[in-house]
Amino acid sequence: MAITPFTKQQLIPQEEKLEIAKHKSELFIGIPKETSYQERRICLTPDAVNSLTSHGHRVMIESGAGLSSSYSDKEYSDAGAEMTANPQKVLSCPIILKVEPLTMNEIAMINPEAIVISAIQLKTRKKEYFEALTKKKITALAFEYIKDDGGSYPLVKSLSEIAGTASVLIASELMINNQFGKGLLFGNITGVPPTDVVILGAGTVGEFAAKTALGLGASVKVFDNSITKLRRLQNNLNHRIFTSTIQPKSLLKALRRCDVAIGAMRGKERCPIVVTETMVEHMKKGSVIVDVSIDTGGCFETSEVTTHEKPTFIKNNVIHYCVPNIPSRYSKTASLSISNIITPYLLQIAEDGGIESAIRCASGLKNGVYLYHGILTNKVIGEWFNLPESDINLIVF
Repeated sequence: MAITPFTKQQLIPQEEKLEIAKHKSELFIGIPKETSYQERRICLTPDAVNSLTSHGHRVMIESGAGLSSSYSDKEYSDAGAEMTANPQKVLSCPIILKVEPLTMNEIAMINPEAIVISAIQLKTRKKEYFEALTKKKITALAFEYIKDDGGSYPLVKSLSEIAGTASVLIASELMINNQFGKGLLFGNITGVPPTDVVILGAGTVGEFAAKTALGLGASVKVFDNSITKLRRLQNNLNHRIFTSTIQPKSLLKALRRCDVAIGAMRGKERCPIVVTETMVEHMKKGSVIVDVSIDTGGCFETSEVTTHEKPTFIKNNVIHYCVPNIPSRYSKTASLSISNIITPYLLQIAEDGGIESAIRCASGLKNGVYLYHGILTNKVIGEWFNLPESDINLIVF
């Protein structure tokens, strides 16, 4: 049989490709006490710390960091954490783990070339924040940008689930406990008309608000301008409910009848205002508005930012609850949620041999990087603050 050029090529000895062995690395994580207003969460629970220390990693925690989430220093110490009252010592660790973004004072205390993993809360950042991190050649990852294998944002989704569920529970408290409340039980009692709930937005917050309201027996109406989101919501609920695009006449009709209105809209920059003050004036006296969208400006024209200490105000005879960062109210649940999501990523970083190797292996983790050794790698941040940015795929490959 004649040997063709193709078979000749097959017969030529080829170079053997050897698998490069991964060298595991030991992590040294510092968790400072949260100093931001109303922030009560912590990134790692004692069980998560125990999981890390049993793998040979070190975790240093500032004393009292877990108290507002009902975790004592002793629980962390028993789990293998090193406790210290000195924030400078914690912030000098190679990896800093924090719920809220670092303050300018904290940035001044961290070491050059450190790794920072925290939320970024882009709309509350200033240009100086990124410039300070760049100056210290920090590698920074944002909770909001980290993706999972399915391409979704697990930390954002988890906290949205808490906010959606909480919005209904908060409304149920206000309907009975507030002096101005209507004395209504949130639910469906035989012979009594069910509570009427209007939800604006069919995203994760809206979906979990609807699930909770339906579970309590309420009648639910959901408005959103995305038919795709409304269809997905119907399928996820496995329950046929009233859904509609946002049309002023039908929305006003629903608001006039409702006992509770929940704002769960999102926008690229500021949340769109879909309920005008005139619409609020037509709502029933003693009805409740819970504006979860207040984090991005609110979707009710009458919304004003309130605090966990003074969460409500009354306007046009309607009770308004407009507290940003609702998950912080349920600090232990939120801390457990963050910890369960972030711990596997930390273990994976160690398994891969450090952050450099980990972001090469995991595209979801790479997506979370917005600063790499002081180089801005996020296009949105670059455009927002007019800062030079580079594609991380051209730096890490």
